[in-house]
Amino acid sequence: MTNFENPWKTVSSREVYDNPWVNIRHEEVIKPNGEAGIYGVAHFKTRAAAILPLDENNDTWLVGQYRYTLNEYSWEIPMGGGAFEEEIQASARRELKEETGIEAKKWTDLGRLHTSNSVTDEVGFMFLAEDLTFGASEPDDTEILILKKVSLVEAVRMVMDSEITDSLSIATILKVARLKGV
Repeated sequence: MTNFENPWKTVSSREVYDNPWVNIRHEEVIKPNGEAGIYGVAHFKTRAAAILPLDENNDTWLVGQYRYTLNEYSWEIPMGGGAFEEEIQASARRELKEETGIEAKKWTDLGRLHTSNSVTDEVGFMFLAEDLTFGASEPDDTEILILKKVSLVEAVRMVMDSEITDSLSIATILKVARLKGV
């Protein structure tokens, strides 16, 4: 066996929960050490798109909202989900406009990441949005958002001080900071 072969064996898989956004499976497995075990898998039905809007002064906009799953307030970059059939940059453009009212003429694809690959197959895509224009936001009915304009330097400080804890936000902010020499 090479390091790239799958050492896990799935014995059985059953759905234990399903809604329009996520499906949870309970799986009986044979672990890499040959012993029987179990695994829970959260399958997301959308892809995540995270966007760091950046103006000519290296200022950006964070979105603040109360996150039900964490039971706490969270500062993040604009982001949201997009259907697998939707082109991911189109999802990103839509989410940026919805959450902030910002539109961008220049888009840079910063790559993808797995948000928590020990329990979910969710994939997040990161974008830098520049050459910005500003309009009215149109948040979803489940979102009570606060927008906060900060410098890219301040956003990096917030990451380093754990004031921003969302994985997609952290990765995108640090990638943009590296690209911009901040």
